[in-house]
Amino acid sequence: MPDSDAPRHPAQFGPTRWTLVLAAARQSDSPVDRAALAELCETYWYPLYAYIRRCGYERHDAEDLTQGFFARLLEKNYLADALPERGRFRSFLLASLKHYLSNEWDRSQALKRGGGIVILSLDVPAAESRHPWEPSDGVTPDQMYERQWVFALLDQVLSRLEREYGEKPELFASLKGFLASETASGALAEASDRLHLTEGAARVAVHRLRHRYRELLRAEIAQTLDDPSGIDAEIRRLFSVFSQTS
Repeated sequence: MPDSDAPRHPAQFGPTRWTLVLAAARQSDSPVDRAALAELCETYWYPLYAYIRRCGYERHDAEDLTQGFFARLLEKNYLADALPERGRFRSFLLASLKHYLSNEWDRSQALKRGGGIVILSLDVPAAESRHPWEPSDGVTPDQMYERQWVFALLDQVLSRLEREYGEKPELFASLKGFLASETASGALAEASDRLHLTEGAARVAVHRLRHRYRELLRAEIAQTLDDPSGIDAEIRRLFSVFSQTS
């Protein structure tokens, strides 16, 4: 494939949003950085919901608790707390949620269901269909949280990648299946025929797709770390937990 056929994307990524959010919490109430935090919360609310459900709360209580937690997080500036876990956004969120569940449940019960401020748009019906909540598989709430964090992370990366291929949806649809599998000659030949490419050109396209996927994965993980130098360790940690609970 000539270079002009590859999707265009920025060569570099901006500063880590989590670093900016932490700085904003220490120095000022920046709308830009709080918006960045809100975007991260929108992306990663489901692992928290899954944690609450695994703790034994019913669906509606879990929904109320998730909304209540984010209301407290965003409105009361929990970020100003000096928590050692906050180097990783993932760890910070879970530690903050545990604190909230142990201290705020009684207060949250004073709110009528649906009467509080809605901080996030939670697709609870979809969330309920994603995983059986019975504890028969022996997965702990913490393991459930980290496992669902991996799923949310990969969904976010795949969505970003798909948007970059927005002008070439057929190319993305035909090649995305090769992201996690070897390019067997038979399957690649079929994809080549659909795309009207030579098999060699299709192989190059798959290579570029995988390369960009890895770039986006690292960039997304960097968004949740205080120190981007920990990306590789975070990848190993996340996928180690995921493999143990799969």
